[in-house]
Amino acid sequence: MSPHQSPATAKQLRYLRSLATQRGESFSYPRSAAEASAEIERLKGRRRQHPVERYIECQGVGDEVAALGDAASVRDHEVTGYGSSARWC
Repeated sequence: MSPHQSPATAKQLRYLRSLATQRGESFSYPRSAAEASAEIERLKGRRRQHPVERYIECQGVGDEVAALGDAASVRDHEVTGYGSSARWC
């Protein structure tokens, strides 16, 4: 099997995740070791994000998700009755 077809190693994937986190970027999992190497080189060329920037970004995303509410929760206007007599409206 040639290097272009061999799967990405666990070490490459760990390093790739680490770089992506440090740079504040996402990535798609490489299908081969060669793709993993290319993605690692791309991320190494990007600016490292300051930890405070990462924290603020994560807080902002969390706040946005929380503002959406829980789509799976049952709301009062969706149910009538109480206990065993409760039913969907």
